[in-house]
Amino acid sequence: MSVAILCLMLLGYMLIASEHMHHINKATVAMFAGVVGWILFIIGGADKEVVANEVFVRYSAYICNVVLYLLSTMAIVEVLTQNGCFDFIPSLLRTRSMRRMLWGTVFVTFLLSANLDNLTTTVLMLMMVRRLLSNRRQRLYVGAAIVIAASCGGSFTVIGDVTSLMLWTQGAVTPTLFARAMVVPALLGMMTTTLLLSFELPDSLDIVRPTVIYRGDDSPMPWWQRGVMLFLGIGGLWFVPTFHRLTLLPPFLGSLCVLGVIWVLNEVFNHRSIRTEQPLLLPGSDRRLQYEVLQVIMFFIGVALSVGVLVETGAMAAAGRWLDLHVHDIYVISILMGVLSAVLDNICLVLSAMNIYDVLPLAESLSQYQQFFTQNGQYWHLVILSASIGGCLLPIGCTAGYALMKSEEMGMWWYFRHVTMKVVLGWIAALIAYFGVDYFLR
Repeated sequence: MSVAILCLMLLGYMLIASEHMHHINKATVAMFAGVVGWILFIIGGADKEVVANEVFVRYSAYICNVVLYLLSTMAIVEVLTQNGCFDFIPSLLRTRSMRRMLWGTVFVTFLLSANLDNLTTTVLMLMMVRRLLSNRRQRLYVGAAIVIAASCGGSFTVIGDVTSLMLWTQGAVTPTLFARAMVVPALLGMMTTTLLLSFELPDSLDIVRPTVIYRGDDSPMPWWQRGVMLFLGIGGLWFVPTFHRLTLLPPFLGSLCVLGVIWVLNEVFNHRSIRTEQPLLLPGSDRRLQYEVLQVIMFFIGVALSVGVLVETGAMAAAGRWLDLHVHDIYVISILMGVLSAVLDNICLVLSAMNIYDVLPLAESLSQYQQFFTQNGQYWHLVILSASIGGCLLPIGCTAGYALMKSEEMGMWWYFRHVTMKVVLGWIAALIAYFGVDYFLR
C-alpha cells in the first residue's frame, strides 16, 4: 500500500507542476491526492482507531492552526479594503515617473507582504496597478516586480508567508532571529531584480486618468478613521508573534483578536450606513482577493494532508537518509529546492523540506552538519530564501505568480524570456547577502 500511496503522490505532484498545461486546478489535485492518500493508508493494514483518533487528529490540528490564521488575515484585509484604508496607495503612486512609481510600488508591496501573506498583497497591489497604468506591457513588468517584492517581503517575517508561518509554528525558527537573518537578503534580492526590470520600462509611464471611488453613500469615511483602522490592522498583526510568546496560544488566536477589534471599529464607524441599511459592499466589487486566498487555503490543506501521509509511510525519512548519504550539503539541497520550486509550488517544497529533517535540540554533541538543523539553523533559512525567490523563476512556482498570470493573461514564455534571468541574479545577490550577514552576526 505504501508503494501505491507514493505513486499517487508523485502523480499528484506532476499534475500540480503541469497545471498550466492541462488547466486542472492544482488545489483540486492536492485535495484529491491528500484525501485518497489517507484513505489508502488507513485501509492498508494500519490500526484504524489509532490513526483516526491520534495520528490524523495531530495533523488536522496543525492544518487548522494555519488555515484559521489565513482566514483571519484575509478577513482583516477585506474589512480594510472595503473601508478604503488602502486608497491612499494609488494616490501616492500616481506619477508618470517610472522610477518613482516602480520603486514606490515595490517598497509598499515589500512592507505590506511582511505583515500580510504575499498572495493577498500581490492581488491587492495588482488591482491598484490596473487603476494606474493603461499600457499592458508596462503593467506586466511592474506586476513582475510586485511578485518579486511580495515573495521577498513575505520571506523575512514569520507572518509574511505560509511557508515561514509553517516553520514558525513547527518551532524551526523564532520571529526575531529569523527576521534579523533574512531581512537584508530579502531586501537586496528584491532591489537587484527591480533594478534590472526598471531598464525594460520607459522613463515616462502611461497613467490612467484618476476617477472618484464610489462606496455606496455620499459621506465616505474620514481619513482619520481609515488611518486608525489601518494602524490597528497592520500593527495588530505585527503583535501576533509577541502574543504567541506571551500566552503560548496559537498565532491564529492573536489574528482573530485583531479581526475582532477591526470589526468592532467597522461597526462603530459605519453605524449610520448600517442603521439605514446602505450596502457597505457594492454588487460590482472585485471579489478576486477572497477567491484567490480561498484557493491557496484549499491547496495548502491538500498538500499538508499529502505530506502528512508520506511522513507516516516513512517516505520522507527515507528521502532524508538518501540526501544525507548522496548529497550531505545543505547549500546544494537549498539550491535544488529553489530550482524545483520554479516548477512545483514553493508551498509543496517547503512542506516537504520541513518533514525530511527534524528540528534538532541544540547540544554540544552535535556535529557541525547537524547544527544546521537546530532551531534557527541555516537549513531552515536557506530553504525559505531559496523557495521564496526560486519560486519566482517561473510564474507557476508561487501563488503570487499565478495571480499575475490570471490578472494580465500573461504567458509563461514571456515571463521566462523577460524576467527569469533577472530573478536568478536577484537570488544570487540574496544568497551573497545572507552569508555576509551570517558571517557578521557570528
